[in-house]
Amino acid sequence: MSEVKISNANDLGTRIRARRVELHLTQVELAEVARVTPRLVGELERGKSTAHLEGVIRTLAALGLDIYLHTR
Repeated sequence: MSEVKISNANDLGTRIRARRVELHLTQVELAEVARVTPRLVGELERGKSTAHLEGVIRTLAALGLDIYLHTR
């Protein structure tokens, strides 16, 4: 997966789902690896903006994704 600009929760959810599918993981399997609930994975994928940051970071790590901040 190449570098993608994330502008909102929906963008992040789309990328999380795409990577999960690419890795052939179910939401339940991803949740187990990331040590989060399947509900959180579903909420992230739907772009729910109230997800806890720690859960987001653990989910991204389980998918092999990193977060970078760049000055505009």
